[in-house]
Order: sequence, then structure tokens, then C-alpha cells
Amino acid sequence: MKNQLRPALTIFALLTIITGVIYPLLVTGVSQVLFPSQSNGSIITINGKAAGSELIGQQFDDPKYFWGRVSAVGYNADLSSGSNYGPMNPALLEAVQARIDALQAADPDNTLPIPVDLVTASASGLDPHISVAAALYQVHRVASARGLSEADVQSLVEQNTEGRQFGIFGEPRVNVLLLNLALDGIK
Repeated sequence: MKNQLRPALTIFALLTIITGVIYPLLVTGVSQVLFPSQSNGSIITINGKAAGSELIGQQFDDPKYFWGRVSAVGYNADLSSGSNYGPMNPALLEAVQARIDALQAADPDNTLPIPVDLVTASASGLDPHISVAAALYQVHRVASARGLSEADVQSLVEQNTEGRQFGIFGEPRVNVLLLNLALDGIK
């Protein structure tokens, strides 16, 4: 037994050092050199102050800003998850109806159909993107709140629309934080 214990402990210590120390340091070092922005969270800074991350949704509730997807976790990255409500769950149906009512109250003149991503949470609860339809639905409200023309705001949405991933995956989308920062840049 002693003959087997020593080699087993030696291998255990060696693998712990390789996989628990050397490999993580190597991967971190390589990522810092090759992808410094992404490996540090894709933080957007304005005048030396962090405005947010391109990768994590934030809550915007002022009518002069575009609103992102609803978060089931209050945009807390530590709690990333969905609501786990099934499509026939009365609690989900009530929450969706309340969100529809809130959107209609915020922009009562809007007759466009409400895109589903404005009333349902993403799987992670942290999605920073909305569909192009969700952004266009909000153009009237944002333009009115800011005293801008709808054409100018719609043009800004088009400028901030990202295409499909690698040209084939997913749908075109709009990063809400980047769009709102672009709006703030209009004088």
C-alpha cells in the first residue's frame, strides 16, 4: 500500500500544480496579450469612468433611453438565470401582461405590435441585446422624450444594429448600452 500511496500523492500534487496553477496562469496571460478588452469584461469607459459592459445587460427605465430585455435576476451577474416559468404558468402570463401594460402606458400612441423580447426575460437574465424590432418599437417614445425626430433616432438604431454572428448565426440585434451611449452623444 505504501508503494502505491507515494506515486499517487506525487501525481496528485503534480496535476494540481499543472491544472490549478500553471494552466490558469498561462491562459490568463495569453488572453491578456491577445484579447485584453474581452478578457477584462469588455468594459466601456467614458472619460475614465466605467459606463458598463458590452456583454451584460443593464436596466434603463428612463423614457429617454431604450429599454433592454427584462431580467429575471435584476441584472445581477452573480445570479444569472431565467425565471424557470413554463409557458402556461399563470405567474409568467401575469408578468408578461404587466410588462405589456407598462410599455403601453409609457407610449400610449404606439400602435406597433410589442416584440416578445421586450416582455420576456432571456435565459441568463443578462442579455445586453434586443431585437431590431424591439428597438424600432421604442423609437417613438425615445424621440419624443428627447425632442428628436423619429427619423434621427431610427437612423441611430440602424447604425447600431449588429449583424448575424459570423454572418449566419442568430438574428440581427442591437446592443442597448451602446445605443444609449450613442444617444447621449447627440447634442
